[in-house]
Amino acid sequence: MDNLFNRKYTIQGLFLLVCLILLAKLFYIQVASDKYFLSAESNVLRKIYTFPARGIIFDRKGRTLVENIPVYDLLVIPNQVKPFDTLDLCNIIGIDMEKFRKSFHKAEVQSRYQPSIFQKQLSVEIYGALQERLSRFPGFLVQNRTIRHYPDSVAGQFFGYIKEVTKEDIEKSEGFYRPGDYIGRTGIEKQYNEILQGERGVTNMIYDVHNVPQGSYSEGKFDTLARSGERVYSSMDIELQKLGEQLMQNKIGSIVAIEPATGEVLAMVSSPGYDPNSMVGRNVGNRYMELLRDPKRPLNVRPLSGYYSPGSSFKPLDALIGLQEGVIDPNMTFNCPGYYMAGNHKVKCEHVDGNISLRRGLARSCNTYACNVFAKLMTQKRFKNQQLAYTEWEAKVRKFGIGAPLGIDMPYERKGTLYTAEEYSKRYKNRWGYTTVISLAIGQGEMNTTPLQMANIMAIIANKGFYVKPHLIRAVGENKLIKKEYVAKNYVGIDTAHFRPVIDGMQDAVNAPWGTAVLSRLPNIIMCGKTGTVQNPHGKNHSVFIGFAPRENPKIAIAVVVENAGFGSTYAAPISSYMVEKYLTGKISGYRLDQVEWMKKQVVLPEVAKPKVKLAPKTADSAGKQTNVTPITNQRAK
Repeated sequence: MDNLFNRKYTIQGLFLLVCLILLAKLFYIQVASDKYFLSAESNVLRKIYTFPARGIIFDRKGRTLVENIPVYDLLVIPNQVKPFDTLDLCNIIGIDMEKFRKSFHKAEVQSRYQPSIFQKQLSVEIYGALQERLSRFPGFLVQNRTIRHYPDSVAGQFFGYIKEVTKEDIEKSEGFYRPGDYIGRTGIEKQYNEILQGERGVTNMIYDVHNVPQGSYSEGKFDTLARSGERVYSSMDIELQKLGEQLMQNKIGSIVAIEPATGEVLAMVSSPGYDPNSMVGRNVGNRYMELLRDPKRPLNVRPLSGYYSPGSSFKPLDALIGLQEGVIDPNMTFNCPGYYMAGNHKVKCEHVDGNISLRRGLARSCNTYACNVFAKLMTQKRFKNQQLAYTEWEAKVRKFGIGAPLGIDMPYERKGTLYTAEEYSKRYKNRWGYTTVISLAIGQGEMNTTPLQMANIMAIIANKGFYVKPHLIRAVGENKLIKKEYVAKNYVGIDTAHFRPVIDGMQDAVNAPWGTAVLSRLPNIIMCGKTGTVQNPHGKNHSVFIGFAPRENPKIAIAVVVENAGFGSTYAAPISSYMVEKYLTGKISGYRLDQVEWMKKQVVLPEVAKPKVKLAPKTADSAGKQTNVTPITNQRAK
């Protein structure tokens, strides 16, 4: 009996305790706290999101490369819209009734009770006119934001562009992004998006029945401020970048310039390019499609994705491996009769050099010398077969960054091409040797590099044995932080002593009378370099130059590729010299200014195939003979 009595009071006590908790919670909700009032749907209280300004990007000297300018988005809450003069609103914001109906229907589909974007990116002038009459348009409100602006209108592929988030972006972000947010799609804007985007803020704004804001609820107690994105300091020299783009206008190709000691990218030109300001605003979609349809492919980031056989610019690298392996020394000579016989096929050389050693072989870009070095590497007695020798050679080449991404802080970098022994064995059914792949000796065959990789090889030679991963951003934020991977030295396994004779040959290529790169010679500066004429199965050969300067304590390593321009000495070499002189001295020598202007005006584009003209039907002439009639449009005026 006592147990039943105790159980009864226990249950009653628990019931009373639950009631007291519920009453206390109800009091807190209705009296003590405004939190739940803010989360309720109200026709006088709206959450106004404030979008942060994206981080500003500077060049290596502190000059502004990317900044922000204000614009305004017109929002609508369909459920709060009442009859108004729609034509008046259309006239103010510059749209027609068809556009009005489409935008309003889209907002209704998205949500009748939440604000949706009705018209993006109104100018300051339109916003001023609209703000004066906004109370006439119930259910409409304005939120301010910023868009990107590029003062110099260059380096479109470097910066990339931003676009409004898609439904998929919102879903992947697990609620972080909302409709109307923007995200980096390419370039630096994509790679550093989380740093640049900042944090969104919110204002709980009270509106009266006339759609006029009355101020922040509870004096801003529940508001949060937007936080701008971090400042980003790039390694680019904007003046060097502008010169590079001017030199490459009306040409297809790339320029990559790197500071050897740090791996900082000084310039990265991809031609043709585009004005980054054209990818800002309400017509981004149309502009993107125009660029996508352009046959010259301006959206391609050629320094990172363009594949080119390195050609003769590979010869210094192979010579370094030969020296390290001990199969050659700087004084060893090979006879050049103007060709090299690899089994039963001939590799042509552009010169008949006779007995030639390393220094002159590089200066003269002797194919025969390069083939002999490669042959000695592949036929070393310590290897059981040539496939094993190739495997070790391939591993040494890969240390220079060929056949794998370098890890630059940009999306979509490609790795290049370098076959393994297994791939060759599969192709040739295990019946192959060095004569089968002899074209690798002169940078041809199954080997492709990006312009970035070419420039990085020059940085390695300039540093006499190491490189720092190339990178475009040198510091982030007020504390100017940088990732550890962009300060670490990566050694390539070649002794420092072996670089001097190779650099001697590269110096002679530019500065000796017999060199192949004399058009890259600089006044009062010792440039070391190598030309390359890269075979192009689709047309005229590509012009290539790689080099660095000055010889002692190098400050810049460079690679230039001009497609369909022929010999490396004709276009790529002089363009390199102008870039290097500009960077090292801040100007171009007076007597060379005319040469620079001449180069800017040159048009070097692939030949467009001429359509075949069909002859008209045969007709009888005055003598009754059958003749062909040529269309007048194809005759030249005489």
